[in-house]
Amino acid sequence: MTNATMTLPHERPAARAAGLAILAVALAALCLAPFLVYPIFLMKVLCFALFAASFNLLLGYTGLLSFGHAAFFGGASYVTAYTVKVWGLPPELGLLAGVAAAALLGLAIGFLAIRRQGIYFSMITLALSQMFFFFCLQAPFTGGEDGLQGVPRGYALGFVDLSRPLAIYFFVLAVVLIGLFAIWRIVHSPFGSILKSIRENETRATSLGLSVGTYKLAAFVMSAGLAGLAGGLKALVFQFATLTDVAWQMSGEVILMTLLGGIGTIAGPLVGAALVVSLQNYLATSAFPVTVVTGLTFMVCVLLFRRGIVGEIAHRLRRRG
Repeated sequence: MTNATMTLPHERPAARAAGLAILAVALAALCLAPFLVYPIFLMKVLCFALFAASFNLLLGYTGLLSFGHAAFFGGASYVTAYTVKVWGLPPELGLLAGVAAAALLGLAIGFLAIRRQGIYFSMITLALSQMFFFFCLQAPFTGGEDGLQGVPRGYALGFVDLSRPLAIYFFVLAVVLIGLFAIWRIVHSPFGSILKSIRENETRATSLGLSVGTYKLAAFVMSAGLAGLAGGLKALVFQFATLTDVAWQMSGEVILMTLLGGIGTIAGPLVGAALVVSLQNYLATSAFPVTVVTGLTFMVCVLLFRRGIVGEIAHRLRRRG
């Protein structure tokens, strides 16, 4: 028996304890954050963190690069905003309506896109996403270029007044944590192991008798639904839904967030989203062009952190261990 084998039972509890300690510190920081930082900014970070994590479920764990994820994010934003404003649904039902709409849209787009692989898959998702963009531009219930404005936040569970900044912050935090836990559970389930095997070698997974197309479509729909959850939350936080949410630039942003943080990691997209949103927020009033600074940041991260920020740190820690 080797030394590595002998120390493995002791290393696993230590690693698990360290992970739980980091999680506890992160949760405590998130609970204290709205008392120190502008809550709207924090909620924007949380929404995009969930969006990037949902995209990472598709790219990082299934190996599918979608250029059209803005369709699910923005589509759910419109549905949530419309159902809450026009139909008068409570916010939690509006969010569920947005998730359902995004999942159905993901089913339709995924059914067509997974028939192709590689860049062909990516371009099909982009084309279908652009078709949905023009639908949102022309549809009468979306408000066109003006979008849906004045969306009421309402009362969560019938008694939590989301018009109060702290109330909606903790509501958003709770929903995002539920979404992130769902992603973690998917990744660490037998279904997640199959997705990883498809990512590593799709041909071998097919030879083992797995219905690769079905698993890829299921991952696509789950990713779309979770992206829709993020989009619905954003509509409630900012109280509007616009064409910006369904534009192709939004798909580019979520790809950038995921790559910066590190694909194939749980925390990577969260770090990437926080970095990009922080740059956009704090450079918006400066003389520096945001896109140029973001591009330079991406170049630096590619050169110094080839696996992304979190991915590179995790890789170096494993090498030292």
